Amino acid sequence: MKTLFNVDITKFKTIHELQNAWTDQKYIALLDQMEYGDTSEIAPSDLKEMCMMALTDNEPDEAAKIMLDYVFGDRLNEGQKNNLSHEMIEEKIWEEYADLSMHEEFFNVGQFLYQAYNGKFPHPEAVQFQVTITAKNANELAVFEGENEAAILRLLIKGMPVNTLIHRLFKEELEGETFTEAKDIIWQIRKIGSEGNTITFEVISSLYWFHDLKFIESFEATTHKDEISID
Repeated sequence: MKTLFNVDITKFKTIHELQNAWTDQKYIALLDQMEYGDTSEIAPSDLKEMCMMALTDNEPDEAAKIMLDYVFGDRLNEGQKNNLSHEMIEEKIWEEYADLSMHEEFFNVGQFLYQAYNGKFPHPEAVQFQVTITAKNANELAVFEGENEAAILRLLIKGMPVNTLIHRLFKEELEGETFTEAKDIIWQIRKIGSEGNTITFEVISSLYWFHDLKFIESFEATTHKDEISID
């Protein structure tokens, strides 16, 4: 018999950029990608602005191609990057691209381009929320140890409408023993607290997947981890 957990969703909010997605080192590398020249004299506080100024010397599609070259390198071929650089001007690639493992990076690219071009690119929207899980016994929380994205996602989906997108696209994975896409649907997850038989996580993902969770406060649900195969 599966454990029934009490689930509380709190601090749900829409965010438009991911903290620490861009660092001084990345700004410098991006400037090098654009052949800016000597960056040693640029103050750290000016690096982002200089990146955006250098980027906007290009047409939007050219800037998108520069960003794709920098972020994805040879993980995308030239044809893919050329096509995507035009599509990004109108489309939310972080929601639509077939390879879910790239969605978080596409979001970061889209966020940077949106800021640099004052809204010429689609407005990036992600969600950040806390999920507090309570069990009858503390040892039942072991299901959330280690790689826990699949267990968390199977739990969260129980509080969302039956026609929600994740349920429609991944019904077999939600009910089955393997849900490899879960780690790409949940972009970031971290444990922020635990006490007795209660544990709390912070989750960051695309609004595309979790907008139906916005008005959900609490529910009861079961879940299970992926089955680990031993060769």
